[in-house]
Amino acid sequence: MFDFSLSELMVVLVVALVVIGPERLPKVARTLGHLYGRAQRYINGVKADISRDMAIEEFRQLQQKVQAEATALEQSVQQTNQTINQEVQALNQSVAQKSTDSDQKTP
Repeated sequence: MFDFSLSELMVVLVVALVVIGPERLPKVARTLGHLYGRAQRYINGVKADISRDMAIEEFRQLQQKVQAEATALEQSVQQTNQTINQEVQALNQSVAQKSTDSDQKTP
């Protein structure tokens, strides 16, 4: 994120030592460390929330795709069932017609 070289870091530390003073520098450094840790935890929490939301959205999209495929499959099965029922009715009519024709031919 920030690109500090060793010499730049040393200059910042020397300025901090002069401005803050040697007595208060450890306390300030400790406070800055705690604040940095809190900031990191907050950022990690936000990242986790974002990735969780993205995963939930991906699952919703997957669920919609699965539902669409299931609906298409159900329609296909219903159409096949209708076709089979029509064929069965046609066969039943043919069998019924043949049986009536054979009954009429036999005296």
